[in-house]
Amino acid sequence: MLEKEGEGWGGASMRNTRQALVLLLAGGVGSRLNILVEQRAKPAVPFGGIYRIIDFSLSNVTNSRLQKVGVLTQYKPLSLMNHLGAGEAWDLTGRTRGVKILPPRTGAKDSDWYKGTADAVRRNIDFIEANPSEEVLILSGDHIYHMDFEVMLEYHRSKKADVTVSMMVVPKSQIRHYGAGIIDDKNRIIDWEEKPEKPRSNLASMGIYVFDRNYLLEALARNKDELDFGMHLLPWAIENDNVFAYPFYGYWRDVGTIQAYWQANMDILNPDSGLLPEQWGIITNVESSHRIYDWPPARYGYKAELHNSMIAAGCRIEGTVVNSILAPGVTVEKGAMVQDSILFEGCTVRKDGVVDLAIVDKYVEVSERAVVGYGDGHDVVNCASPDHLYTGITVIGKRVTIPPGITIGRNCAVHGFTTGDKFPASGLNDGETLLQDGTVK
Repeated sequence: MLEKEGEGWGGASMRNTRQALVLLLAGGVGSRLNILVEQRAKPAVPFGGIYRIIDFSLSNVTNSRLQKVGVLTQYKPLSLMNHLGAGEAWDLTGRTRGVKILPPRTGAKDSDWYKGTADAVRRNIDFIEANPSEEVLILSGDHIYHMDFEVMLEYHRSKKADVTVSMMVVPKSQIRHYGAGIIDDKNRIIDWEEKPEKPRSNLASMGIYVFDRNYLLEALARNKDELDFGMHLLPWAIENDNVFAYPFYGYWRDVGTIQAYWQANMDILNPDSGLLPEQWGIITNVESSHRIYDWPPARYGYKAELHNSMIAAGCRIEGTVVNSILAPGVTVEKGAMVQDSILFEGCTVRKDGVVDLAIVDKYVEVSERAVVGYGDGHDVVNCASPDHLYTGITVIGKRVTIPPGITIGRNCAVHGFTTGDKFPASGLNDGETLLQDGTVK
């Protein structure tokens, strides 16, 4: 059982926790998000209509009054870098504040890229050494959550910990996706299982770590074959030093899969889910993300129907929208239906078109009478990506034009920039993928 948050903090050091250095890991390929990461890094994927995934971690940093952030990028970082800019949106600019983009330290081969979380941090030791601090806070850029890192840092100091890992209880059926900790009655981690098939614990690591700076530098220098925190550094530290679990009880989701990403977006529409971006003070760079200030207010036709949906500025709704999230500039014409779906910026659903249980990337046009998400084949997994698309969700890539009258089944994928003439006349059956050149897999 996790010791209650705040217990045992008496005598905690009053050193300024705001001087902690933040390393935000934002370089993963994120391949399980399939077509959504064709053109962008996972942390740059739009979320909740007006945000991007990385906004949550960065906003937590700002709201915790931390001041120095290094963002470790790697995979297709351009849109992420454009979104972050110099950190102005998150008030991370100034003489003592800043966001530093740390591009990948790579050679000529893909094998020279970061091989794990610890390897990524190790290759940026010069940034840690150039920014003295008592602690280093290591975060992932692809999680949806709200946390006060100042409180976690104070907890770390009160325990006199070398490493503190933020952890939460998850169903045992899900623990195989995470690192799992076994703790004593003081929250000290005494054993560790990385993605166990038969877990002894349901305490999952959230991928949020506080390291004493000197301890981290020594650990990274000890064995350069240790590439990952969960697989290598943490088990050694647990056996030899003081590693504690920090209890977390709020909303947290790793949105690394299509299903998890879709579900987290739907959680915004559920007032009982605990996902409350506006109340959490989540900040986004509106200039780079969606140019919200350039969009007029959303407009609704007199026959428009809306049920439990989030509609952003610039949308024009004349049809029906049910249980869906629409980013700025989406058009739903008369007779069209959008249901259980997420539509990114600038999409259009023409007259009598249907989008049902789908994720649709930017500037897609669903022509008249076309159907995205057709039929009952929710259990027909995608042939090309069976581990990505298996719950009925269909994904349409960026700037696709779906021709009139075409039907696209369940668990389908259409790669970005596919033009209407590349679609087969019969449409796509459940579980099929359409490549940009017209090849069906």
